[in-house]
Amino acid sequence: MNNRRTFLKKAAATIGLAGLVSHSLKAQQPMKPLSNILIHHVYFWLKSPEDKEAREQFERALKKLVTIDEIRDYHIGVPASTEERDVVDHSYSYSLMVIFKNKQDQDIYQKHPTHLEFVEQNEHLWGRVKVYDSVDINN
Repeated sequence: MNNRRTFLKKAAATIGLAGLVSHSLKAQQPMKPLSNILIHHVYFWLKSPEDKEAREQFERALKKLVTIDEIRDYHIGVPASTEERDVVDHSYSYSLMVIFKNKQDQDIYQKHPTHLEFVEQNEHLWGRVKVYDSVDINN
């Protein structure tokens, strides 16, 4: 019994120390702002969000869309199960956030055949689309 208590105390101390070390390492690394980029965030409201086939088609199309070379980084998402508040909108079906190095790359993306094909082959699936483009406040 004494060995078990000793083991549990050591294990708890080790876990606590590991958490403290990882926290202090994170604290040492300053956060870097995302700067000198263009963020293109698109929200889609599907006409039939409960239609499994439509969702699968749309997800495949989004995954193909983000293969465009000018896209530096991307995120494809669905509403998070965060707290319901007046300022939080969970009503959309999908979000797409793509990051470009600059406006020129975003301009290329807008006219890219893969982007045009995405719109042509999938616009019948959505009832509403909202786009938010932003750049760093120091640009």
